[in-house]
Amino acid sequence: MKVFAVSDLHLPGNQEKPMDVFGENWAGHFEKICEDWKSKVCEEDVVLLAGDFCWAMTLDDALSDLAKLKDLPGKKVFVRGNHDFWWSGITTLRASAPDSSFYFLQNDCIRFDGLVICGSRGWSCPGSADFAEADEKIYKREGERFRLALQNAGKVRQEGDILICMIHYPPFNMKKEPSLFTEQFEKSGADIVVYGHLHQNAGNYTRVYERNGIKYFLTSCDLLGFRLAQIL
Repeated sequence: MKVFAVSDLHLPGNQEKPMDVFGENWAGHFEKICEDWKSKVCEEDVVLLAGDFCWAMTLDDALSDLAKLKDLPGKKVFVRGNHDFWWSGITTLRASAPDSSFYFLQNDCIRFDGLVICGSRGWSCPGSADFAEADEKIYKREGERFRLALQNAGKVRQEGDILICMIHYPPFNMKKEPSLFTEQFEKSGADIVVYGHLHQNAGNYTRVYERNGIKYFLTSCDLLGFRLAQIL
């Protein structure tokens, strides 16, 4: 079983949201991703999608985009991004999944053979350029939600299992200073963290970064050249 990741697909969701307004490189971006996906992924593999899947405002509008992944191989694991307004109650969302290859994580986890994946949305971290006083409360709340996700992961994790954490927002600021998220990742013994949110102006954030024994993968699709990153 291999594990791949790609995030921030920003599919239209029945909205007039052409992504090539952000650059010619976005033209046909989903077709490029699908071509690469089919060339790499087998049915037993896992693909992690760390948020901002589509622009839909409702679940009904998002379902047409989710259905586009149905015929792609592998298990698809999602966490919510800041633009995923279609992400409704988790019970309803899971019941609406196109088929059994879709997994939606919200402050919880899923275990496959030798692998535990947990996830939550996260939030901007203190020290980030856009972090304001109003963000402090949300940041702490999201930190608590990730604590619950990791707590659930600890209950199902078996000896030798690899622990992957999915979070949409970068789990640290541009200086890579410790945060509630990184502290919990380290305390829980996480092996890998996958995140997105950032695009072409990613600053000091690098696609792969190792810190205190944990590998961090930035998986925004444009930064990956509209390909999937293999992380395991």
